[in-house]
This record gives sequence, C-alpha cells and structure tokens, in this order.
Amino acid sequence: MSTPGITSLAFLTPGNFDDGDPSTGLEETLRLFEYGERLGFDGAWIRQRHLEHGVGSAAVFLAAAGQRTERVELGTAVIPVGYESPFRLAEDLSLADVLSRGRLQVGFSTGMPHADLLGDLVYDGDWRAFDLSYGRVARVVDNLRGAYLGGPDTVIPSPGNAQRPRLQPHSPGLVDRIWYGGGSLRSVRWAGGNGLHLLTGNIVTGESTDDFTTAQLNLLTEYRRALPTGQEARPAGPARVALGRVIVPLDSADAATRARYREYAAGRHARTLAPQGPKRTLFAPDVVGTAEQILEELAADPVVAEVSELRLELPYEFRREEYEQILHDVRQLIAPELGWRPDSAGSGAAVPPPPAPGPGRTR
Repeated sequence: MSTPGITSLAFLTPGNFDDGDPSTGLEETLRLFEYGERLGFDGAWIRQRHLEHGVGSAAVFLAAAGQRTERVELGTAVIPVGYESPFRLAEDLSLADVLSRGRLQVGFSTGMPHADLLGDLVYDGDWRAFDLSYGRVARVVDNLRGAYLGGPDTVIPSPGNAQRPRLQPHSPGLVDRIWYGGGSLRSVRWAGGNGLHLLTGNIVTGESTDDFTTAQLNLLTEYRRALPTGQEARPAGPARVALGRVIVPLDSADAATRARYREYAAGRHARTLAPQGPKRTLFAPDVVGTAEQILEELAADPVVAEVSELRLELPYEFRREEYEQILHDVRQLIAPELGWRPDSAGSGAAVPPPPAPGPGRTR
C-alpha cells in the first residue's frame, strides 16, 4: 500500500440547471467556483455538454468564471472537438484566457455525442467527410500558437491602424495548458506524443483486461512512454496528469443526504462489475463513505499513488449545498491526509464552514 502524494486539488462540476430556469443553476455553479476558490482548491473545472441541462460552451462559462474568481485554475473537461471550428474555438478560448489573466486549462476529446441529432445542425453538408479525430484537436492547438497569417508583407486595415493578421487576442501561454481526455491506449499515445497533458477519470476502455485498475495503470504507462524526451520537447515544463474520481464524503452531511448519497452510488454500482457495451467500457466505483473509509480506499488504489493531481468529479443532479458540503469535507478531512496543502495565495483566509441544513433538514 503506497502513501499518496497529492500536490494539486481540483474539482469538476456538471453545471446542472433546471430547464425552466437555467440562469439560477448557472449562477449557482459560478458561486460554487467562488466557494472552491475560498476553500483553497487549485482548480475548478466545468463539463461541456450538448443538448443536456449543462454548459454548452465552456469558453463562455469560463469567461464569466474568470470575472468571479482571482486565483483558481479554470478548466473544461472536455470539449468534444468534433462540433467545433478549430480557428473560432481558438479565438474564444484565447479571449477567455486573456480575461482570466492566463488561468485556463483546456481539455479536449474526439467524438461527437448525439451526432445523429447534432451533426447536420453544426455542419453544412456531409459532416462525416470531415476529420473529427485527433487532427482536429491538433488544428486547435496550432491555431493557439498565434502564427501570423499570409506572407511577411500581409497586412489588414482596421480602424486606426494596419496590422499583420493573427488570432486575436493572442494569449501565448495557453498553448502549453492543453489537456486530452484519454480513455484508450491509442488516445493516450497520441496525447503523450503531442506533448498534451492527460486527463484520466472513472471511465476507461477495457483493452486486454476486464479490470479497471489494470486498464488505467496501462494508460498511464503508455502515456508516459509516448512523451517526448528532453527539455527541448517541453520548454514550458513537465507534462501533467490529473486523475478524476467521484468522491462523496458523508461526514458533515445530514442523515437524509447521507441516504441520498448512498442511493446514488448503489444505482451506479452494477456498471462497475463488467465491461459495458461493444467498446468494453470500464467504470470505477464511486468512493462514498466517511473520510476515514475514503482514505483507506484511496490509499489502496495503486492509480492514486501514480499521480500528484486529483480532480474531484462531482455527481450529476445534486444541489449546490450538497456540492459545497462535499468540497468542504474533501478539503478539510481528506486532501490534507493525501499530502495536499493549499497554495499560499489562497490559504490565508479562514475556511468557510459547510453549508447549513435547509428547511426541515437536520445533521
């Protein structure tokens, strides 16, 4: 059994909202980002979800989050690149990064969820003829480099001046903060070979094994093997690996909420018992229990021992006060025992207490 050494702590939220009142749910997610920063979390991440009660444009949401926070890294996991214009998306991300003063962490994936419904709406013509795989991610990354367009003498007029054309506004450091959500050996080899950071969570592909832990360890090995060698390959610093786990502590939750948490995990347990579907998808069990129980489980997880960055994946369709209770308990009772310490920039303020029970709720 290894002792984990977590140096970076982040959370990933689904950004839920009610169909009839989206503004309230989105505002609560922005407040969750603020709360996480006050707790000292190093990163706050949002999912990008199409046709669901979630954020359809991570760049727009993170631009807003950048105005509500000051220090925390702002991430998205993940943008399905098949629905995006590589240049226009690069413009949006670069603008959001400048507005946040260089705090964006951008995760990509290939694939097109709900393609049968959305493909024809996004593309004019047969979208199946486009490169919607790794090459499209590479084009976004290349656009973020901000190379000038045209020849050395190419200029474009604009009110008040003439300038060489390039992506505007250009944020030079963003290209070094690109992640890939890799779930297969092929995808992590591509991410490593292209020097992207790696996101790996509670869903992987079972290739030559039915065991989730074995499959995820194989992914980490292949990713690290594929990374370019030498300082020249990554002048901006070493590649980062962030591990996602659904962790739900019970300690400061009331009795009714504890029952809800356990019911949620029980409803998802069957999918962890065997590979699912033709792609042999493997799911990690949710980690639910007291802080002591959770720490025992994480200490016994060999994947946790292989990483220094932990990303807390918050469950879907929970209430903001429940998310805040989870963040509070992880920050206070679990993360310090894993070796994590809050960044000095965010550790001076007192830790906010867990949310008070709502009407009719008791601890």
